[in-house]
Amino acid sequence: MTDGAIFFLLLKTWKTFIDWTTYGCPSPQPLYSINTLIKPKRNRHKLGRTYKLSKHINPLLERKDTSFKMGHPAAETSSFMTDFLRQSGGVAIIDGGLATELERHGADLNDPLWSAKCLLTSPHLVREVHLDYLEAGADIIITASYQATIQGFKAKGFSSEESESLLRKSVKIACEARDIYYDRCQKGSPDSNNGRVLKQRPILVAASIGSYGAYLADGSEYSGNYGDAITLETLKDFHRRRVQILAESGADLIAFETVPNKVEAQAYVELLKEEDIKIPAWFSFNSKDGVSVVSGDSLLDCASIAESCKNVVAVGINCTPPRFIHGLILSIKKVTTKPILIYPNSGESYDGKRKEWVQNTGISDQDFVSHVNKWCEIGAALVGGCCRTTPNTIRAIYRTLSSRSPAPSSK
Repeated sequence: MTDGAIFFLLLKTWKTFIDWTTYGCPSPQPLYSINTLIKPKRNRHKLGRTYKLSKHINPLLERKDTSFKMGHPAAETSSFMTDFLRQSGGVAIIDGGLATELERHGADLNDPLWSAKCLLTSPHLVREVHLDYLEAGADIIITASYQATIQGFKAKGFSSEESESLLRKSVKIACEARDIYYDRCQKGSPDSNNGRVLKQRPILVAASIGSYGAYLADGSEYSGNYGDAITLETLKDFHRRRVQILAESGADLIAFETVPNKVEAQAYVELLKEEDIKIPAWFSFNSKDGVSVVSGDSLLDCASIAESCKNVVAVGINCTPPRFIHGLILSIKKVTTKPILIYPNSGESYDGKRKEWVQNTGISDQDFVSHVNKWCEIGAALVGGCCRTTPNTIRAIYRTLSSRSPAPSSK
């Protein structure tokens, strides 16, 4: 090797060292004006994840540097949701039911994979439903991975690699829907005559993780009773690879949904720490009596577990009848300092054994939305819908929240 080659190699090695030390990545990331549209693009590095964000997400950071590093020492996970909520006007809107809306679009979900089946058979429908919710005013869309597990896909004959690819696909579809929506925002008016909301704003993609009971598809997600053979370690082993994959898929956060018992909440918290997950997460529990989670475990104990985890940026309730939400918000406020999220179902009862909804047991969109202002007044910071709610429900929430006075600035 010539002297010149040796000098070049030493110079390159020194530059790489300086870059890692200074920037936490192989090379400094360019700075863009917040007025420049940059399509969401994600670069992953060993020492952190760098997000180059579009101008729709830039206001979330309130700075000209659009490189947001999750996992970098300078990044504060705890401020992630606070900043997002401030840019959303104080309250953010979560989307509505995905699986039940896919069924309305003609999808057959009579399958252990449930909505995840559409990742195989009709990904275009998943994208369409995501877009429907964005155009209804949702600020957060949740991926079709609630019942998508590596174990479930392998039971259908897929390899481990194919199963992992399908998990990533759920996030890819949601991100594509967001990109399409942003393009439409460039071409349309904020509130067009056909009822579509085309408004440039920060939008998050939440990677859904359902419970072990959801994988079993036997209704145990609504009871939380898995039997004595299912231990904390069993649950951690079951969820581990899925958490790893979705955390590195390009989602903005992980949504641990419909958590039915205390042991599964503890499993999630330990996994987030053990796997050094860099992106934020939220925990949402479900209740059938307005007091405890569905297993009978104390809601306060479950929420306290979520409160203890630095990765968790919001705690709340989903897939629970609206009539219980008021009391549940007040209960959660006793044990958490994190933003509270609620996305109830339509109030209809679900027969887990027959796998069907009991007719005439729910409430109308008008009745559902009539509670929204009160929920926000007592502490809810993220509001949306779960099973059997629709884009019309979310549109009604958007209109209700749009008519409220803006939240006081925290500056």
